[in-house]
Amino acid sequence: MKSSESAESETQGPPESPVFVTTSWSVVVLAKEKDSPEAARALEQLCRAYWFPLYAHVRRLGRSPADAEDLIQSFFARLLEKDWLAVADRERGRFRSFLLGSLKHFLANEWDKARALKRGGHVRWVSLDAPVGEDRLQHEPVAKGSPDREFDRRWALTLLDAVLGRLEKEYMQAGKAKLFGQLKLSLGSDRAEVNYTQLAGELAMSEGAVRVAVHRLRQHYRELLRDEIAQTVATASEVEDELRQLFQALAG
Repeated sequence: MKSSESAESETQGPPESPVFVTTSWSVVVLAKEKDSPEAARALEQLCRAYWFPLYAHVRRLGRSPADAEDLIQSFFARLLEKDWLAVADRERGRFRSFLLGSLKHFLANEWDKARALKRGGHVRWVSLDAPVGEDRLQHEPVAKGSPDREFDRRWALTLLDAVLGRLEKEYMQAGKAKLFGQLKLSLGSDRAEVNYTQLAGELAMSEGAVRVAVHRLRQHYRELLRDEIAQTVATASEVEDELRQLFQALAG
């Protein structure tokens, strides 16, 4: 068993985080030139990260799996190739609202045209390296809300997955994969539900050290969550409101 001193050294909190990236959506809405490489990269990264909520939304509209994948691919090809900065302004607000609004416009006005261009071979398809949406849907509970509510719920779940992925990567890079693996379940539990005694035995740490580790993990998780949200809103003042809406979406 590790000594108390060496074991408790593992509770110095999460590994030091890299400097948070420039807010992606702010980069897009503040870009003055529509061909800004930085803004284009920021938009594409956001689209890659939040592909699945749109796919789930389209499936809830009654589209077949094949049609939904084709539709979303066509939508992103259009969004990334056309004059998207002309409509990506502060009045559009959050990236979540902009993306869903743009998809609805595409469905109403552009989908038939995009399919015609595809048949003619004139569309340069954008590879988003998206996961296979239908496989993911089949392993999750059946949605009962409206397509718009389903989009918000999937958006929230995708965002939380991204945060958990960032947190896990930091711990792995610091050589603390085992610590993270044991403590991550505490993120979804009330403090009173965490069995600190059991965790202390599994990690060969004192119970006090485990409590500190869990506290710091939760704290850092909240920091990363706010940073992830900040990448999808135009101003820092919108982060807290978006956070509230995220949890409302999860609550159904």
